Amino acid sequence: MSVDMSAVDETKLNELLGRVVTDLGAVAAAPLALLGERLGLFRALADGATVTPGELAERTRTTERNVREWLAAMAASGYLSHEGDERFRMTPEQSAVFADENSPAFALGGYQSFLSCGSAEERDRLERAFRDGNGVGWHEHHADLFAGTGRFFRPGYAAHLVAEWLPALSGVVEKLRTGGKVADVGCGLGHSAVMIGEAFPDARVTGFDTHEPSVEAARELAAEGGVEGRVAFEVAGAKDFGGGPYDLIAFFDCLHDMGDPVGALAHSRERLAEGGSIMLVEPLAGDRLEENLNPVGRTFYSASALICTPASQSQEVGRALGAQAGEERTRQVASEAGLTRFRRAAQTPFNIVYEARA
Repeated sequence: MSVDMSAVDETKLNELLGRVVTDLGAVAAAPLALLGERLGLFRALADGATVTPGELAERTRTTERNVREWLAAMAASGYLSHEGDERFRMTPEQSAVFADENSPAFALGGYQSFLSCGSAEERDRLERAFRDGNGVGWHEHHADLFAGTGRFFRPGYAAHLVAEWLPALSGVVEKLRTGGKVADVGCGLGHSAVMIGEAFPDARVTGFDTHEPSVEAARELAAEGGVEGRVAFEVAGAKDFGGGPYDLIAFFDCLHDMGDPVGALAHSRERLAEGGSIMLVEPLAGDRLEENLNPVGRTFYSASALICTPASQSQEVGRALGAQAGEERTRQVASEAGLTRFRRAAQTPFNIVYEARA
């Protein structure tokens, strides 16, 4: 097919090409940003002092010529600041995004997650999934996806979970302070479960996940945090995890990935203690596509197409809610599971927190 260039609006074409060039630069900058982290380049710049390529190379035991090109690429991306005379530095804002893993703005986990989907092998799996509709299992992805996902969500959880989300639920904080029980379903690497355990020493938290390597990593995280006696992890699915009754059952950014979210919530309803709550942390989304055509929606739709929807399709039922399901569809799933009370309890620029009760 050949485009009739006489029908093309040159102004609109140039605007689109501008966006494409910006995106190409972002695609190229992403592996360089991760390389900068691995080599310690961002950390070496985090003090805010200006450096030359040679000084940074000496600090990090790298090669000056390569470092010079990396610095130029990062400065052109706005990830570093060029101070003239081949001198560069990181502003406090840039350090918060690229150098401080405890910052709520830390972003390199997202780069790691998306780049894990970029190999030829991953693209072949996705092409197959698009053709046959049978999905791509979470366990089929590169391990960088698991680590990157944990690092991507951890800063937001650290900033909001204990301070805002749990207090927004009905009586949950009071129960946790006096020995409540928590199930973290689809716990991944265990960051959310450990945070709850650290904040509420009298509570007992159990994380469940079907991915055994993630469960093993979560156990190590609990041991490192000194909470392994109060925070445990088990290999189990969302429809067969045991224990309880639980005062809180939490799903952190994972319900939409599940093949049978209705079955998962129905099982959770049966495991709830009287007056207990189910907390659903889901990506920020409106109910209509038009509401999500923005940078946040773009990120989550892309994650959904690459990861979330194929993951759900690989499981039984294959509901494939997607990462931009929105409140209406999430409420419908909760209703089908027999949960009669559902409300939006909290919200951040990246997440909506729902509370569902029997």
